[in-house]
Amino acid sequence: MKKHHRQIFILIVFVYVVFSLYAAYNVFFNTKVITRVHRVVKKITVATSGGGVVAPYIGDDVWNPWEDEQANALSALHKQREAFRQYQERIDKNRPKRYKVQIWGKAAIGLYLWEHILEGPLNPTDIQAQWREGEIQVGKIDFSFYTGPAVIQGHVPLDTDSVVLVLNGREQQKISYATRWLQHVQTLMQFHAVNRVAVVLLGSERCTNDWISPYLRRHGGFVDLLFLVYDSPWVNDKDVFQWPLGVATYRQFPVVMPNSHMVSSTRPFLCNFLGTVYKNSSRETLMGILKQTGLDKECITTGREKWLPQETVESLRRYQTALAQSELTLCPVGINTECYRIYEACAYGSVPVVEDMVTPGGCSAARSSPLRLLKAAGAPFIFLKDWKELPGLLEKEKMMSQEERTERRRKLLEWYSSFRQQMKDRFTEVLEETFFKNS
Repeated sequence: MKKHHRQIFILIVFVYVVFSLYAAYNVFFNTKVITRVHRVVKKITVATSGGGVVAPYIGDDVWNPWEDEQANALSALHKQREAFRQYQERIDKNRPKRYKVQIWGKAAIGLYLWEHILEGPLNPTDIQAQWREGEIQVGKIDFSFYTGPAVIQGHVPLDTDSVVLVLNGREQQKISYATRWLQHVQTLMQFHAVNRVAVVLLGSERCTNDWISPYLRRHGGFVDLLFLVYDSPWVNDKDVFQWPLGVATYRQFPVVMPNSHMVSSTRPFLCNFLGTVYKNSSRETLMGILKQTGLDKECITTGREKWLPQETVESLRRYQTALAQSELTLCPVGINTECYRIYEACAYGSVPVVEDMVTPGGCSAARSSPLRLLKAAGAPFIFLKDWKELPGLLEKEKMMSQEERTERRRKLLEWYSSFRQQMKDRFTEVLEETFFKNS
């Protein structure tokens, strides 16, 4: 019995030793057999068109239990990103392209361009401020405007290569100042800070503007466009365009907003003329006719012998009151037929009575001159060839009914608003066509 137990014990020990040896062999000597279920993940970075993306790499010795799910997710993500990129490209392609243009107002007519034509804001509103600026969007162009004594060469924040320079070239001192600005812009072009240039110029009242000719691109210069005041023979509607004189912003004439009272009120005076009366001029003739006929008692007339460059607060108030209370504003010629008074009368609905005569000098004497820009726009003015026609005109005025006067006033105010809109559209369209056609 004891012998039998001993044999069983020896057998158990033998089996234990055999299994132990087998297990040791498998651990230390046998090659690993790893099924797909026992794989582990090894991640590497692979390059894609969208940049570096972490993706699983499945080899003989790595494992990813979510291999198919991750691959599908990555594929879907890539498709979403590609679809979004294509969507953004379509949006960018269809979005209207916008351009930047800076206007440097170094002449008072710049305020007429900015506030009356483009209807842009100005900050600060204080007209005595040394630096004023504003921004506005018109068409495809984002305009910025800078004006004031503190706007000096080299100190304007230039964020575009397209510039409109507003200058005064009426007299030699103004021409010297304007030339320095043109030379400054020329330097900017040499350094490729500016590539496109237009000039709005208050030119000579006799249309003698030869000093700016060398700066025009057609003469080897760099100025692409010239917007020129008065009936210059240079105007070709290609690179030289006629521009309106506008109101006297240098005398602080404001932006006037029409209202119902301005249209329908009864005005106590037939006409007005407040201005300088030069010796042996048609203005002297005009004042004489009014006095001789006694019509000066039915009009507001104030003459002065010497021209004054600035208005006082009181004189500006009197002038605006005269415009607002008169049916007609008499506009005799000065050095040029076109004068600020014409536009200022329109602002108040007082019909300009214009002396239709070409003045001496180099201005165009074409059939449509003078005031060819205003005539082409259908200005509802009264044109006289001789002030001797005035008494008959005023007698007819006395016979008009209030309804007729109201309707005429309404048409004048509507026309003036439409005219400024035409100038706004023309200005921006010409800039877009010349500056940005091939952009």
